[in-house]
Amino acid sequence: MAIRIFIDQGHNPSGPNAGAEANGLREQDVNFNVGTYLAELLRTDPRFEVRVSRNTPTESLGTSNATSLAARVELANSWPADYFISIHSNANVNPAINGSEVYVYSEGSTAYYFGESILNAIVDIVGMKNNGLRVNPSLYVLRRTTMPAVLVELGYLTNAADAERLANDQVAFAYAIYMGILNYFGYEPIS
Repeated sequence: MAIRIFIDQGHNPSGPNAGAEANGLREQDVNFNVGTYLAELLRTDPRFEVRVSRNTPTESLGTSNATSLAARVELANSWPADYFISIHSNANVNPAINGSEVYVYSEGSTAYYFGESILNAIVDIVGMKNNGLRVNPSLYVLRRTTMPAVLVELGYLTNAADAERLANDQVAFAYAIYMGILNYFGYEPIS
């Protein structure tokens, strides 16, 4: 039986729940592209089934921040997915802050080790700084999903070096997340 992975490309293209912007990049576009590339990788692997929250770059979910988040969780819960991955790009007022981090609901959980495997692969493959695994039970998509859920912050749009990677290495980020998933399950890549 294939493992069901739900990929949430964080944020809407515009309006309510739009993402951060910096260095000529919009978070929602980076998230959409990385999530779509990841879905394509998973679709070529018969060990997985995949669904995404946004099927087109212009698709919006919900009419407010709250309903947008609720719609993403509902899509995953009603399928039901086995694992939930929300993809984001970070921002900070300090342009020196950089790196990748993964948020989970609780320490020592299935999601914790799943997230750790994804983060390690992003650091190893893309060469991002490792900001660690962070526990944040207040995040809606981690709190309301009924399966292990992780929120991946790929890098900082507000940091010039990260922004360059977020612009140019989207396929590499997707491949790294895919490899992190394979490593977690102890799978070899399909040759």
